[in-house]
Amino acid sequence: MPKYLCLQRNIPGAASGGEQPSPARMQEIYAQFAAWQAKFKNQLTDMGGRLGPGRLVTTQAPQDGPFVEVKELVGGYMVVTAANLDEAIAVATGCPGLMRPGSGVEVIEIIGGG
Repeated sequence: MPKYLCLQRNIPGAASGGEQPSPARMQEIYAQFAAWQAKFKNQLTDMGGRLGPGRLVTTQAPQDGPFVEVKELVGGYMVVTAANLDEAIAVATGCPGLMRPGSGVEVIEIIGGG
């Protein structure tokens, strides 16, 4: 069955949705997340995580300019197994907290590999 890389994307220039949720709201979100995780446990191949610091390695000299770093665009990732792209999108977009103001998810089929 195909695998899909789901990238949590921050939308440059978009409003981020404001302040942090209250502790009570966070508990609700955790409960929703646990229910989503249980529902799709067979399709959640790799729950992934947040991305930390990294470095671009290239054979070319770096160019000058105001470039956006990948960590500013991609907040995290996960890998799901699904019959098709639409099913993978349904799994990813159902994740509580992933789809919020200022962010979204990019779902990409992984071709080949193990």
